[in-house]
Amino acid sequence: MTVTPFDLFASPLHLHQGGITRSGDRPPDGWQLTAFHAKTDADVHADQWEVHPEADEIVSCLIGKFRLYLRPERPGQQEEEIRLTAGTAAIVPRGRWHRIELDIPSNIMAVTLPRDSRLERRTERETGQASNRRRPQN
Repeated sequence: MTVTPFDLFASPLHLHQGGITRSGDRPPDGWQLTAFHAKTDADVHADQWEVHPEADEIVSCLIGKFRLYLRPERPGQQEEEIRLTAGTAAIVPRGRWHRIELDIPSNIMAVTLPRDSRLERRTERETGQASNRRRPQN
């Protein structure tokens, strides 16, 4: 088999059972490693929650700085904020709604089993609470 380099930011890696790894757009029947450049909050759908019901997700900051938010598990609780800087990562538990807000442009890498993953728009109440928070200084 010939080994050829590929652009990690242009194509996800699919990690299949049996130890097979492939790059490119394939059906998400195994774990997926995705790396991407994010310049604005729109690049990370900061206005939406995301959930992966089948597996935990590793979210890592390769370059830059951003905040990972975990949605409250019970009414009345606050979002949990995790600050990630270059070289750090966090594990989002399976089934936990989460989202990202950038502090500065960042390169992000995520690993999860994407099957049945969903997005849900944040409510007006949630976005109102967020605007009351002070954004970190760059």
